[in-house]
Amino acid sequence: MLVPLTRKKFEQLVPFIATGAQYQYYAGKFSNFLQRLLISVIAIAIILLGEVLLRLEFNLITFLVGVLSAFFWLWYPVFQASIRNAKCRRYKYCGFFRGRILDWWITDKLMGKQETVNNKGELVIVENREKLINLEIGDNTGFTVELQAPLRNSYKVILRGQVAEMILMSNRSDLSRIEEFTDVYIPSCDLWVNDYPYLRRDFFSEVSRRLRKKQPERPNRRRRRMD
Repeated sequence: MLVPLTRKKFEQLVPFIATGAQYQYYAGKFSNFLQRLLISVIAIAIILLGEVLLRLEFNLITFLVGVLSAFFWLWYPVFQASIRNAKCRRYKYCGFFRGRILDWWITDKLMGKQETVNNKGELVIVENREKLINLEIGDNTGFTVELQAPLRNSYKVILRGQVAEMILMSNRSDLSRIEEFTDVYIPSCDLWVNDYPYLRRDFFSEVSRRLRKKQPERPNRRRRRMD
């Protein structure tokens, strides 16, 4: 099932400004916070040294740059998430899609390599790998999408045949060519599967509840993903 949504609803689902979940995604670990804090401290130190050594006048521009530098650790994750949201919102049309999980499988991805020395003095290369879950989701038209996300313990409840919901995006008004899709919601276990939390989940739940009742069958129009 694919139900077109209005532009207003699309902009509610994918906000311009980062949500709390999106902020946490880009805020990262404590080490990431320390890196941003260090940048703030260095930037403020450069501004102060510039005023002392170069005898620069304190003006509105200096004040604004100082404020932005001082709070870099706070606003930079918001900026990153907002840029990613903007890339998603550039698509002109979207639709609510409800299909089923056709298949799932586990893979791993090489994240990086680190050289170290063992207790024998030999050089050893340690690979840093991350386990990923892959979902194939489709409907009775033959349309399918594949989603890949970091593996979590909560994903153990995922089964083939479960209903899965998401938002599909296109630049065509009839949604005949799908170019992007969001994170996936599995209603039967109240579970989200994603890497990045694109959607405002409160608005998505509202849309999902309204469309939960069986919709009249639409003509089987075949959709295809962008290559």
